[in-house]
Amino acid sequence: MVYLETIEKAREVLKNVMNITPLQKNIHLSEKYQADIYLKREDLNTVRSYKIRGAYNKIYQLSDTEKKMGIVCASAGNHAQGVAYSCYHLNIYGKIYMPIPTTKQKIEQVKSFGKQFVEVILTGDTFDDANTEAVKEAKQKGYSFIPPFEDEKIIEGQGTVACEILEQIDNKLIDYVVIPIGGGGLVAGMGLYFDRKSPSTKIIGVEPLGAPSMQKSLEANMLITLQNIDKFVDGAAVKKVGAINFEICKKFLTHQDIVLIPEGKVCTTLLQLYNESGIIVEPAGALSVSALDFMKETIKGKTVVVIISGGNNDILRMPEIQQRSMLYEGLIHYFIIYFSQRAGALKEFLVNVLGPNDDIIRFEYTKKTNRENGPAIIGIQIKNKNDYQHLIEKMRNNHIVFEDLEDKMELFDALV
Repeated sequence: MVYLETIEKAREVLKNVMNITPLQKNIHLSEKYQADIYLKREDLNTVRSYKIRGAYNKIYQLSDTEKKMGIVCASAGNHAQGVAYSCYHLNIYGKIYMPIPTTKQKIEQVKSFGKQFVEVILTGDTFDDANTEAVKEAKQKGYSFIPPFEDEKIIEGQGTVACEILEQIDNKLIDYVVIPIGGGGLVAGMGLYFDRKSPSTKIIGVEPLGAPSMQKSLEANMLITLQNIDKFVDGAAVKKVGAINFEICKKFLTHQDIVLIPEGKVCTTLLQLYNESGIIVEPAGALSVSALDFMKETIKGKTVVVIISGGNNDILRMPEIQQRSMLYEGLIHYFIIYFSQRAGALKEFLVNVLGPNDDIIRFEYTKKTNRENGPAIIGIQIKNKNDYQHLIEKMRNNHIVFEDLEDKMELFDALV
């Protein structure tokens, strides 16, 4: 069972391995939303995410026999780093299973944190594949399995974020605390603590639009397993939240307390945090800040604490992040355009259709030998999203035959 006392006990355990993360008032966000916006900077934690809290608390409290046998876990990112760091500091051998497509950067981070105490094993194409192998290894060899979120000790460790916030806020009333949700360990631990220590604080959960597993479960009042999810916000995209976590969250959350964030909006927020505040976050770390736009009317004049859950962003993802952001903001559009196969057709398109601020960012065309029209895939970047309608009107007025790929998502995903 998870209680206030067990969360506070975890707080004492964690003093051995990590410092308190800052709670910072963000001037830019406070002015933008006319509220007092505080950011809890878990991106500045020991392994650049809150995951060290639950992992260390769980591993530290294993029996001496279990510690001697060693541990095993599965993760594609932050949990693996928290486990690796814990193994190093507790001198415990650990096997960490990661999917084969995991980026080299993440693999090297895990090895760096765990040093000689961890062995990284790449297997399968997905987290589920790696998790299956890790569970099998634990059963066969007698290792202790360290789950990413479905465990009381993990939840207690994550709940220590709430302990720190209530100490750091200097007895100021917190109206809202905005918490990202993946498997539910963080929101369960924090929510339980706030529910007991600051019951007037409203808990708001935030999930990616493409993976609303907690929202769907709360709506149905039973655990729901999603068949398909968008894995882009990889730190928070799960098909099913933890059963223990769900039972705890039901005490203080309803499906109406969950804000769902489009993946493109997450990308916009990630870029804004970097450009405006110099804060480097991963997609899951931007989830809670993204929710402020969807709450702007209700939070005016209020005190809001927002959890920045992690900052382990792979620089190689930035081109995709920028493109997703611009697509969401309506600044990039992709078309199939059927050009007449005659000299000058492309020139007429450039002169008669494109505006002075429009830019072609992609062009793919192959001339056909026996057809009147040849299709081209064209990506166009506009300066203002309102320019889109002008672009469409010009194509129609000039009798351009085209298809907007955003209206045909299967084609869009395949071609773009």
